[in-house]
Amino acid sequence: MNMKDHLYNLMIQMVQEAKSLKRIESNYLAEADCDDCKAFWAKMKEDKEEHIKDLEKLIKGHM
Repeated sequence: MNMKDHLYNLMIQMVQEAKSLKRIESNYLAEADCDDCKAFWAKMKEDKEEHIKDLEKLIKGHM
């Protein structure tokens, strides 16, 4: 495995997580029409935020 590929993969995943978080914040939470779905999207938002923090730490460690 090439380290450049590894770092690139981490960075691409961070971008995908950030895009997903943005959609959750700007659309999915507001459009949820029941408490169960609102709770699901709120939990997913927290998960995405944590994933982004974890990825950021990993990326910084490889730079």
